Amino acid sequence: MEDLLEFILVVTPFAAGIGLIWYAVRRKIKNLRAELAAHSTNTTAERYASEKSEMEERIRVLERIVTDRGYDVATQIEALRDAPDAQRLLDQRKATDNGVPLKFELKEQA
Repeated sequence: MEDLLEFILVVTPFAAGIGLIWYAVRRKIKNLRAELAAHSTNTTAERYASEKSEMEERIRVLERIVTDRGYDVATQIEALRDAPDAQRLLDQRKATDNGVPLKFELKEQA
């Protein structure tokens, strides 16, 4: 019986030490995973915010093209593709344009 008691007294501190080390390592791993998830979430949020602002800018350009002069959409799109020729294309379009702008509020069709 005394041998068992001595064995328990010798092994218990080592087992407790190993248990504490195991707990500390598991806790550190859990914290690192949480930090990684937070960083990943922040990076994703930043990317989405950037993409959102780019899309909003594109929508503003398209809305401006359509609402400013809806009948001249094709010319303006071409002007955006080839900026140096933009003014020439718009001038040509204005010179040959015999039409009247559509009233989109009344849902007029060409």
